[in-house]
Amino acid sequence: MKFLLLTLITHQPDPVTGILESPARRLGRVVDSARLAETLGYDGFAVGERHEDPFLSSAPPVVLSHIAALTSRIALFTGVTTLSLLDPVRAAEDYATLDNLSGGRLELIVGKGNGAAQAKLFHVTTADQWDRNREGYELFRQLWRSDDVTWTGRFRPSLSGAKTLPRPLQPELRIWHGSATSRESVEVAARHGDPLFSANVTYPIEPYAELVDHYRERWAAHGHDPADALVGAGTAGFYVARDSRTALDTYRPIFEARRAVARTYGAPEVFTSVEDFVERSSAVVGSPQQVLDKLGRYHARLGHEVIHLGADGDGLTDKQHRESLELFQAEVAPQLRRTIPSRPLGADRYRIDPPGVTE
Repeated sequence: MKFLLLTLITHQPDPVTGILESPARRLGRVVDSARLAETLGYDGFAVGERHEDPFLSSAPPVVLSHIAALTSRIALFTGVTTLSLLDPVRAAEDYATLDNLSGGRLELIVGKGNGAAQAKLFHVTTADQWDRNREGYELFRQLWRSDDVTWTGRFRPSLSGAKTLPRPLQPELRIWHGSATSRESVEVAARHGDPLFSANVTYPIEPYAELVDHYRERWAAHGHDPADALVGAGTAGFYVARDSRTALDTYRPIFEARRAVARTYGAPEVFTSVEDFVERSSAVVGSPQQVLDKLGRYHARLGHEVIHLGADGDGLTDKQHRESLELFQAEVAPQLRRTIPSRPLGADRYRIDPPGVTE
């Protein structure tokens, strides 16, 4: 199994201290987290894309390029690239450049995105967002696979003999499809033989498991080898401590603060207490053995090879945050890596040397 740390770069008062960082400090902390993730041996670092309060993640290519310059091994993910909002030509250029600068370490997770404010900002409607996402992806694929693209669609000017530069460094850059509960992204992923990354964060496991089952069914229906299907899944919270009581007590104010914020945005209240949250959600909160047991149960149902964990230490001291990351790597990750085979990520897929390295 492979392990990513993911941030959506939320910008809110700390749930315990109430302190609100400056945007510059918040972005700097993302970079610090990525460098720490590489130091501790995590496999990847992911940056989401949102275009509304309370997020600062509007420019993942910029953030990931800065991280690329300060790291050398860790795979770099988007989570997700919101193709329904973007010009596929511009996105193809940005991410191909990032792949070259990072030495071929990029993996994209694409999706339509969500949120009324960002849809309004980009003039995207609920009626056309899936069509935009699907059309954007089709053009995106063509631009990276051909030097001569002639194309006509609904949502951007047509192209004739188009070529985008640079080309990605990787011979075939992997593109995942992010999905929460909708089957549209699942169908696109299965049809094209692409991997699926299940959000797996808002509800208990079953709706996500049903979606993964549907992906595998559609994968086979489109003529792909079932053994080649690749699935990743998210987690709803992350804190590992030596004993379960310490983990639960430490995470309780974090859960309550997030619950209060969710109410202000009208989000559904699925879990009524931190105990309920840890028991029924995908949250990785507890002792190393509890975390191992939960991740084992989730893998038995989803069959996933990659998971993302929360990169941010909001509500934790720096010491608590680092100790949690270290404990996971020392006592959880090694066992899961041994027992759950997983395919290489990023530059490891092609044995690409870091930029500037020659034989």
